[in-house]
Amino acid sequence: MASKKPTSRPSKPEFGVIVAHDVMVAMRDGVRLATDIYRPALADGAPAPGRFPTILTRTSYDKSNPVMQVEPVGMFFARRGYAVAIQDLRGRGHSEGTGEYSHTANPKEGLDGFDSIEWIARQAWSNGRVGMVGSSHSGIVQNVAALHRPPHLKALWVDVAPTSAFDWEARQGGAQSLHMFAALFLHGYDAQEIRDDKVAQRRIESAVENIRDELMKMPFKPGHSPLSVLPNFERVLAHYTYDGAHNEWWGMEAMEQKTRWKRFADIPAVFSSGWYDPFVADVTEQFQHLAKQNKATQRLIAGPWNHTAMRGGGTFVVEVDFGKDAAWGYGVYNAARLRWFDRWLKDLQTGVEKDPPVRFFVMGGGSGRRTEAGRIDHGGEWHRASAWPPPAKAQSWYLSSGGGLSTEPPGADEPSVSWTHDPENPVPTIGGAVSGFLEWVTLPDGMDKSYVSPRARMHSVVPDGPMHQRERQGHVGCRPPYPLLSERHDVLVFESPRLVEAVTVAGLIELQLWLSSSAPDTDVTAKLIDVCPANPDWPEGFHLPLADTILRLRFRQGFKREVLLEPGKPVRLTIKLPPIANQFAAGHRIRLDIASSNFPRFDVNPNTGEKLGRHTRMEKALNTLYLDKKRAAHLVLPVLAESKTRAG
Repeated sequence: MASKKPTSRPSKPEFGVIVAHDVMVAMRDGVRLATDIYRPALADGAPAPGRFPTILTRTSYDKSNPVMQVEPVGMFFARRGYAVAIQDLRGRGHSEGTGEYSHTANPKEGLDGFDSIEWIARQAWSNGRVGMVGSSHSGIVQNVAALHRPPHLKALWVDVAPTSAFDWEARQGGAQSLHMFAALFLHGYDAQEIRDDKVAQRRIESAVENIRDELMKMPFKPGHSPLSVLPNFERVLAHYTYDGAHNEWWGMEAMEQKTRWKRFADIPAVFSSGWYDPFVADVTEQFQHLAKQNKATQRLIAGPWNHTAMRGGGTFVVEVDFGKDAAWGYGVYNAARLRWFDRWLKDLQTGVEKDPPVRFFVMGGGSGRRTEAGRIDHGGEWHRASAWPPPAKAQSWYLSSGGGLSTEPPGADEPSVSWTHDPENPVPTIGGAVSGFLEWVTLPDGMDKSYVSPRARMHSVVPDGPMHQRERQGHVGCRPPYPLLSERHDVLVFESPRLVEAVTVAGLIELQLWLSSSAPDTDVTAKLIDVCPANPDWPEGFHLPLADTILRLRFRQGFKREVLLEPGKPVRLTIKLPPIANQFAAGHRIRLDIASSNFPRFDVNPNTGEKLGRHTRMEKALNTLYLDKKRAAHLVLPVLAESKTRAG
């Protein structure tokens, strides 16, 4: 009988670090990519002898960023016996290829990843094993590189990366996701094409300072936006705005990996995200596919985080605190990454194979009171599972005309309910799963801007996470007297009775509806909410959003073609919300809000049926939801068998 290998301790920080800046790595077409190489060093500053495994991150966010790249990746891993390569993408930073960068739509991304990995493997300081790390766009480039199966790529940690720009990044449900409208300006400010053009830079800077005004100028017209100083970026925005049907542009490899999983390298990989990350559906789906397909170890981690909170280290997201177990930060994150790469790049027996395949955080179970920092204590705890989604029972909750939500099916004569969608007064977004929806604080006249980094001026137009669902001053689209969203006439609210027992949900949410409209095209939005009961800290309770989505009805039959509505004719809709994991505690209520707008998270449907992004007018739409037995509207919740998943 073979004896068990003892668990090894993780690599220790026993080296100094020596850095070679802007090493120009040639791609197959001759374009050279600027790469900073961090290597373990001896006490006298000389390179440590020997060959080392390498951690590679490829970025559009500036390879010299001390917070995102230098300290948590370059210095951390090099001190522990890794070489590290941090590389500016083609057309970014100090790399060559000016004019070839198109946000995430970069046709040569996969080949550049392959060539960079194989270049590393040929270096005298390399042991031939390369792992990749990175978040968001730096996660996308990992996925694209893995589709090309470079022989020396041995492991990945892919964080918060969309695998379909069409599904969750730049569009969603046929609507435009406006956070990527704002993100284009942020990427445009430091574009190589205008590096020496102060006038063009100022035009982009002014747009980012006034991004709310730019949103109000929609629909976008080519040649008339500040992005006209960057034709390549403006062409990308045109695709984001006009291409509502799936086409070859959306299907390019760098924009859509989810249809190419059979090509993905069979190597160990971790996929991480959060319930308020806009790409959590993509991340969980990627793990689900690759865990079934690949023989190598695959892992999924999903926490109570937005797009950046796992790395931030806090216990909260916007107005909601999830307790001390929610806090990761680079301390926990890098310890976990080190265990992962020590195992696959150094052959240390760190025990990662024994970890549960899925670790997910179930939100809820807190006191519901106000913390010292002024947030609601929602709480939560970690669970484990052998697969995603975890074992759960599909439970249908039916909508009734009186605003009820229950497990009892409706009667044959349950009446319909209607609402008017006025595109001139859309339902405002009060917190949401967004990324890069940033504006810059305007600096006082005469202040030297060189003293303030662009990132220090950034804050989100839409707070990126959960907030109590009441309008408030300063938020886009909110107007006095700042009502609860549930008090608006254009929001249908369906709410359960107070729960006698806790209901814990984990997985994808599905909604089945029958609907008609007076318009040839309109939108349906759906938002799942945990209604926390009133207490002295929250006299009106706290309406905690969990997940939301949208469906533009011209795409109700799929995204290959547009089919306008016949006014007044009911149509059947299936709407899928992103996955969540939440405990609706006893005394809470489950709520579903249905409306036809969620701005500025999504662009507003003018209800005219005109070409997307080219409408000439706006009209009100009378939308009707059918609730009778034959057309029963219902929400399908995956109710968790908690005892089998609780981490303990």
